[in-house]
Amino acid sequence: MHSISENMLRFLLRYMEKNVQVIWTECQQILRDNLTQSVYMTWFAPILALSFENNILVLQVKSQFIVEYIEENYLTLLSKVLFRMFGPQTRLEYRVQIDSHTNAGVNIPSDVSQTHAVPAMLQQQPDLKDEPDFNSQLNTDYTFESFVQGDANKLARTVALSVAAAPGRGSFNPMFIYGGSGVGKTHLANAIGNEVKRLLPQKRVLYVTANTFQLQYQDAAAHNQIPDFLLFYQTIDVLIVDDIQYIAGAGKRATQDTFFHIFNYLQQSGKQIILTSDRSPKDMRDLEERLLSRFKWGLAAEMSKPDYELRKNILLNKMHRDGVSMSMEIVEFIANNVRDNVRDLEGVLAALLAYSTIGDCEIDMKLATEVVGRIVELKPRERNLADITDAVCEEFHISPEALNSQSRQRDVVIARQVAMYLAKQYTNMSLSDIGRSIGNRTHATVMHALDVLNGTLAENIVLGQRVHHIENQLAG
Repeated sequence: MHSISENMLRFLLRYMEKNVQVIWTECQQILRDNLTQSVYMTWFAPILALSFENNILVLQVKSQFIVEYIEENYLTLLSKVLFRMFGPQTRLEYRVQIDSHTNAGVNIPSDVSQTHAVPAMLQQQPDLKDEPDFNSQLNTDYTFESFVQGDANKLARTVALSVAAAPGRGSFNPMFIYGGSGVGKTHLANAIGNEVKRLLPQKRVLYVTANTFQLQYQDAAAHNQIPDFLLFYQTIDVLIVDDIQYIAGAGKRATQDTFFHIFNYLQQSGKQIILTSDRSPKDMRDLEERLLSRFKWGLAAEMSKPDYELRKNILLNKMHRDGVSMSMEIVEFIANNVRDNVRDLEGVLAALLAYSTIGDCEIDMKLATEVVGRIVELKPRERNLADITDAVCEEFHISPEALNSQSRQRDVVIARQVAMYLAKQYTNMSLSDIGRSIGNRTHATVMHALDVLNGTLAENIVLGQRVHHIENQLAG
């Protein structure tokens, strides 16, 4: 065999010095073939080759943490690749930039040596298992289609749609969703994740509660697996952490510190972070200030308690999806009495469906009253005559002046009778007081009006429904 001449050797070295980035790109391809996609993209894809002089290869990396992790976990493979592509005498140094303006940095020598290589120099690839299917832990029922928009959540939903369309690329990073229990924060956060997976299936999306994150961290610490824990979270493209307030507390400083580093890495890498909480960032306590300040970087979107119209629309939406049938009167009764959160509304509907199915009966007002009464305390609201006349005028589309006038138009007369009827039902006013307050009528006129209306209600179903509708409005 002919040995390589000194001149040829010098030529090869000069070639490698001039084309270091080209050769490093080939090294990266070999690394890509021997690693899972997520590992390669996290640790090796961002690395740049700066120079190759006097057998010293200098690679630029973003942080010392990356150096330490590669040295601890991938040194043998890296040594094999470098010795094959740059030669067996290659030494490696990492350049960690510490000031982007002055280009100042520090060089860290690697432990790359012949002891990590094998004579065959990558004659065969290491046996590596394929990366398992990634479980995003998302609730697939929580989508934008099943999320009902109203005044209480319009801003949050609008921003959420924007984030889902371009995760990590807008100014809403992190997106911080806050509000009381049961207003739909978890639903909206999952909807973002599900939409990202639909639009960008290659993205790694993860939903996790803060409590689960805490338990995972404790388990990793107990088994000396913190590097693996960090690596896993740094491969996530869209991280959703529910109830982030639960990592607050003096006894959770280590968890907060770890989450801080994960947050920084993802945010700086253009990955999307979505957080939910029962309070706004400014109201959070026992949380590291540097972490709290980062929660305020993006957008804090509040979700309020649903108003009457939103509660009603949520019920109608869920009835449609679940195939539940009941009258609008019952829907309005539930919406008027179950006010605090969406979760209770859905619980009432599920209970009604269960009772109706088991008992093989229709959902009527009696059953609805029993079920709602088990979830919320049904307190009759104190009503005054002004509330009643306002509700009646709104239902019959007449003015208060017409109600109190001497008009004998049919709609006005019926509205006046209904107002007297409801005043008798829901106030402690005497018939004389009711008459004087509604057009200065007499006691006898009010009695006659009540007798007529009672007879009409027994025969006129449509009028009965209108009266029930007014009663439900008054209950709200």
